[in-house]
Amino acid sequence: MCTVTFIPVKDHVLITSNRDEKNARSAALPPAIYSLRSGRLLFPKDGDAGGSWFAVHENGNAVVLLNGGWRKHEPQPPYRKSRGLVLLEIADQDAPLHGFMSANLASIEPLTAIIWQGAWLYACRWDGSHKYVQELPVDIPHIWSSVTLYDEHTILKRAGWFRDWLSMNPSPSQEDILLFHQFSGDGDLHNDLLMNRNNQVFTVSITSAAISTSMVNLRYIDLIHQQSSMQNIELNKAIPAK
Repeated sequence: MCTVTFIPVKDHVLITSNRDEKNARSAALPPAIYSLRSGRLLFPKDGDAGGSWFAVHENGNAVVLLNGGWRKHEPQPPYRKSRGLVLLEIADQDAPLHGFMSANLASIEPLTAIIWQGAWLYACRWDGSHKYVQELPVDIPHIWSSVTLYDEHTILKRAGWFRDWLSMNPSPSQEDILLFHQFSGDGDLHNDLLMNRNNQVFTVSITSAAISTSMVNLRYIDLIHQQSSMQNIELNKAIPAK
């Protein structure tokens, strides 16, 4: 949940996330379909708190988590619940943007939620005190890097890698973006997309959703166990209005 890309491609969008975690975290469960209050959701499940960093609803909405808001913060535990559980509460809505706006985030660690809702894209931030919502253009690609792990210079450098890669891959497939998330960088293991900081914090998985008007194809790569899986979910609910 520390590097996220969004790419519009023809009749679908690609949303892909690298999850960077501490080595003390338990292994995650691969993506599965769960029945929640508002319908079926497809997501990988955190092995500790049971939340997630990437969830797609059967209505075609998606929510992806990054740690931190606008800038790196000093953690001040204990927190009321994990950010992964907050993400599922937001995703378990007909309109996740409304879920973010109505969520009680008091005593929740700062976070960024990238929300794909209908045909709209939002970057929603909680800095520990206030919520912020930014509507983004959906006809151009975007990349985000977690402010808790990457400084401004590194975030800009990673954005440059993304631009250079897009110039050579103007209409990428899901397989193409998965390769970008695995192999892009300049050889600096601390800051490459597949990062490793002395085996204390490293990229543990990659999740990618190809979302069309009728189907979601979710690809998942477990880098710890060197396993990959694929799950589909048919979209069978009306896409909510903005």
